[in-house]
Amino acid sequence: MPLVPRTCAVRQALEAWGQQQPVLPLLVEKAGRTKDEACRRWPGQSVLRPAEVEYSDGRVTQEEVRFLVVHSSQLAQQQTQAYASAQEKEAKAITDHVQRVHARWFACEADAEAAIAEYAHQGPGQRGRRPRPWRYHAVRSRVVAATRRTRRARRGRPAKMDPPPLEAGYRLVVDVEALANPEDDNGWTVLATTVRAEVCGDADILQAYQDQNTTVEPGFRWIKNPAAIAPVWLEKPERIAALAMLTVIGLLVYSIIQRQVRLYLRTHDQRIPGNKGTTATPTAAVVLALFAQVALVRLSIGDQAIEQIYGVQPHHLLLCDALGLDASWYAVPSTQKNGRGS
Repeated sequence: MPLVPRTCAVRQALEAWGQQQPVLPLLVEKAGRTKDEACRRWPGQSVLRPAEVEYSDGRVTQEEVRFLVVHSSQLAQQQTQAYASAQEKEAKAITDHVQRVHARWFACEADAEAAIAEYAHQGPGQRGRRPRPWRYHAVRSRVVAATRRTRRARRGRPAKMDPPPLEAGYRLVVDVEALANPEDDNGWTVLATTVRAEVCGDADILQAYQDQNTTVEPGFRWIKNPAAIAPVWLEKPERIAALAMLTVIGLLVYSIIQRQVRLYLRTHDQRIPGNKGTTATPTAAVVLALFAQVALVRLSIGDQAIEQIYGVQPHHLLLCDALGLDASWYAVPSTQKNGRGS
């Protein structure tokens, strides 16, 4: 039951449909995570809509797909706060942009109009990137006639009654308006599934999706980190498909590590160090980061080779047991080997 991306037209249409409904049935309700937090509610309803379906043999047909439209009160609050924070950050960038625009001087109106077309509601690009449009503000520029003081044509002290020399020209005036964020637009989620309503109800579908804590889908948030997958140029479709397959396989292994560790810790009532204190539900990234402290040091003194493992803690051996790894790899005592092979 994948999450339909926001860029899909069907999701946008279904969100608009959900906003038009006076009341949606309550599917799931959970208590707040803190005493001060209100109950979290997920009202929603499933609908059937035609969509393009591609089969394994390459056939593309129009089929009726079941979409579950859900509104989350917690997600709506998060998106509202994120919008306000992003709008405040963009307002600071617009302030700098307006100062630069106001400082420009144009000798003719045509140059000023060309500058307006150049900006085209876009902010300056950063670090060599292309300018991008403002997302949280409406920025409009207009041309106004103006004058400014200029240098005198003749040298020497001017007479007391001489007016200061002025130059006629044009400037740009920028009007900025913060875009409102309608509350009805926040908090919507659309799920797609091939399971019929008579087989699994809307509440069961939503609960099953929320219980997917160790699947490949959340792992895509991790691979957005540039350190996870470095940019690579691929031209042939076969190589692009191969990279996609390797990425999915890597995410499967990533998810299995996370699932096995969490299951072992819950079964044996154990905890390991996490990002904020100890935890019984670590992510795979936390598990892998713990082993970064372990190091194998090799020293050569004359004919003797000495190996020593440093940084091994009890939680490392616990993770080895959870993943079925041979803990002796990290528990080898210091050894001395003769460089001549004896």
